[in-house]
Amino acid sequence: MFFMSRAESEMVTPENALKGRDQAIPTEKMHFVLDTPIHDVPAGHAVAIFGMGCFWGVERMFWKLDGVTTTAVGYAGGYTPNPTYEEVCSGKTGHNEVVRVVYDPAKIGYDDLLQVFWEGHDPTQGMRQGNDAGTQYRSGIYATTADQLAAAEASKQTFQPRLTAAGYGAITSEIKDAPAFYFAEGYHQQYLAKNPNGYCGIGGTGVTCPIGVNA
Repeated sequence: MFFMSRAESEMVTPENALKGRDQAIPTEKMHFVLDTPIHDVPAGHAVAIFGMGCFWGVERMFWKLDGVTTTAVGYAGGYTPNPTYEEVCSGKTGHNEVVRVVYDPAKIGYDDLLQVFWEGHDPTQGMRQGNDAGTQYRSGIYATTADQLAAAEASKQTFQPRLTAAGYGAITSEIKDAPAFYFAEGYHQQYLAKNPNGYCGIGGTGVTCPIGVNA
């Protein structure tokens, strides 16, 4: 059995969070797979942010999609400015491991990204994803627009009955306006492309989400 400590399974309070730093953590400039700048958002593009567990495997799901211009892994949803990976993993920053997706809405819709989100992991596990336990592995959708927020909430209501029918519990994903996003260290960016045999603990439920083109 896998046991979580109290520190791992409960969010740190703002007053007890690590102080962090003023300067951003150094990271990559170019996408290792797509050869596009990971910081840029081209004109006419949009940004989506998702937390689905260990960000190494999550990022790979999104960079493969037609219409996605670039992806990056990072930290969001906590209190510590410019945290390091080690600090996030300590459970003392409040941050989640997330993936930032820059996409062209003329080529791929937000609903298509939501479908990958819901089907690509188990959104009912609380502060964990499989054997990866801790607050940094929680499920979350961080909307960058009001339309994204509404679509995310609607998709949750649509997917829950499917999960319930398959024997799963209530969705625990947090859905909220996007907080500050901090790019993770360079070696984390496109990790599974750089390390093809690297760890990937992400797995879905096998339940199809009735949104998008494959509904």
